[in-house]
Amino acid sequence: MSASDQTADEVAERLFGSILGTVEVMSVFLGDRLGWYRSLASEGPASANELARRTGTHARYAREWLEQQAVAGLLTVESDGGPDDRRFAIPASTAEVMTDPTSLAYLAPLGRMFGAVGPVLPQLLEAYRNGGGVSWDQLGDDARESQADANRPWYENRLGPALAGVPAVHDTLTTPGCRVLDVGCGAGWSSISLARAYPSATVLGVDVDEPSIALAEDNARAAGVDDRVRFVGRDAALLPEGTVDVAFAFECVHDMPRPVDVLSAVRRTLAPGGSLVVMDEAVADAFAPDGDELERIMYGFSLFVCLPDGLSSAPSVGTGTVMRPATLQGYGEAAGFGTFEVLPIEEFGFWRFYRLS
Repeated sequence: MSASDQTADEVAERLFGSILGTVEVMSVFLGDRLGWYRSLASEGPASANELARRTGTHARYAREWLEQQAVAGLLTVESDGGPDDRRFAIPASTAEVMTDPTSLAYLAPLGRMFGAVGPVLPQLLEAYRNGGGVSWDQLGDDARESQADANRPWYENRLGPALAGVPAVHDTLTTPGCRVLDVGCGAGWSSISLARAYPSATVLGVDVDEPSIALAEDNARAAGVDDRVRFVGRDAALLPEGTVDVAFAFECVHDMPRPVDVLSAVRRTLAPGGSLVVMDEAVADAFAPDGDELERIMYGFSLFVCLPDGLSSAPSVGTGTVMRPATLQGYGEAAGFGTFEVLPIEEFGFWRFYRLS
């Protein structure tokens, strides 16, 4: 239904539903960050007082959250009684979505992303009025950890098999001594997953965000791949020429204020015959006012996170999250790449894969 066909009551009903969703996302942020979901999943049902003791939190707030989660259909009431006697349990389905970092259904981290937006709303308003932006660094740990934790299960479970189905990439990665560059590596899960899938390769992860590099180094050590994966905090433009065989840019090109400069730098690092694989949002080929839910959520991320980050460093092209394939192709051509193709990787979350060579 187009906007002009809706009655005021229909718009109001839709907005009310969105407000309910916002409240639930904010409550997920609380349950995730305070450890309430994890406690219920690992230690079993609890009353408000028990949950508060387990997690070092306030019982009255715990009670309100438990009741709200039950009303929202995310928790069950195991035994009823007075307000202080009710015990609440977490169903296996809710536990998976909220607490299992290995599951492709793990969405709790997205609550942290929007939780990170709250403290910077005044800066966002200022940027919307006068230009400028709000960087990932200003959004802080909630945002960077949200991004890392939400993407991790896809990298760990699906990245290796997905690339194995693309001979032009897989054959390079299986060549002994293959040198891999991961641009915008964040907390390192993409680099770690590449190293696990291709044990004869070495991986260099690069990111301009130093706290993310620190997270990546810790994650690589814990994963036992720090002998083949290293991370540096620097601009990709500073990397030596002709030193890698294949490069990757996972969900980061749309954040770059000057993507052509970065892609040009990456192209220079590639040895003859090398290619760059870009993973970015699988948005539609062109704008349309009747976009699907994927378009809607990507515009949401763009409004509050990605576009303000991209515009926080001038000069900036201001791409935003909704980067159409033709936009990336244009960036690639301007950076000197002669070939652009969409890779046959499907059912990989919200993302699409491209190869530039």
